[in-house]
Amino acid sequence: MSGLLDRIRRAARPPLHTLTPVQARAAYEAAAEVLDLPRAPLPYVQDITLPGGDGQPCPARRYAAGPEPRPTLLYLHGGGFVIGSINTHDSLCRQLALRSGWAVVSLGYRLAPEHPFPAAVDDTWAALQALAAEAAAQGQPLAVGGDSAGGTLAAVAALLARNHHLPLALQLLITPGTAARADTPSHRFFGSGFLLDAVTISWMFDHCIPPHRRTDWRFAPLLADADGVAPACLLLAECDPVVDEGLAYGDHLRAAGVPVTLELYRGLTHDFIKMGRALKEAQHALDAAAHALMAARQQHAN
Repeated sequence: MSGLLDRIRRAARPPLHTLTPVQARAAYEAAAEVLDLPRAPLPYVQDITLPGGDGQPCPARRYAAGPEPRPTLLYLHGGGFVIGSINTHDSLCRQLALRSGWAVVSLGYRLAPEHPFPAAVDDTWAALQALAAEAAAQGQPLAVGGDSAGGTLAAVAALLARNHHLPLALQLLITPGTAARADTPSHRFFGSGFLLDAVTISWMFDHCIPPHRRTDWRFAPLLADADGVAPACLLLAECDPVVDEGLAYGDHLRAAGVPVTLELYRGLTHDFIKMGRALKEAQHALDAAAHALMAARQQHAN
């Protein structure tokens, strides 16, 4: 990982926080899959739309390694609520579909600052409800997952599903943010030089939500009552500013009696799961995610 960070530094790309959101999206789009695994060919890849939180259709992409019906994972991409897209996470979603046997639906939710909090939450919830109706009609399980800010959205979606009695088989949370403030020890220890810098986190949050609203549990799910939410699989990186929040959320769920599987990948940084060309641990994490999904499918069948 250290050598990889050196290579990233030598690339001398402008830091995201020095760019406008539009410029940052373009920069992330260009670099997002450079270290990711090549896009795996799948027999079923389809661009679709799902209902959005504002009543308008939301772009999405469905991936499947075989004919449907299959269990469905709604996947929310990372990017601090400001950057990222279906395309930046295309390889990751293909790998999840290929390894797990689930259909994966990647959602292009609205981004800040054009669409500030809670627009992304509203889009996620609207899409999840639509997929839940489809899953129920087919007798198939439904799960929600995401990485980084997408992991936050997935955790929030699981809480909303609990509140509205919508059954979920699993919440897959990859390096999620869960807290209202970026003030844990890991934010101090890993806030500079470990890929996701504190100044970038601040830039993203300032575009998304004003400080006085950050205690809303839809932004900080660690502040919500977790009783009765879906079982969780958390995949965390040791050298990540948000790792303490992920560990705390795992403890929070366990304290509420929620089954939790947690994997901590030592010596790795935020976004490592999208570095499969360079890191064998990225593939291990993909396998762990797939195993959790397969186990959730088996549990649903029983």
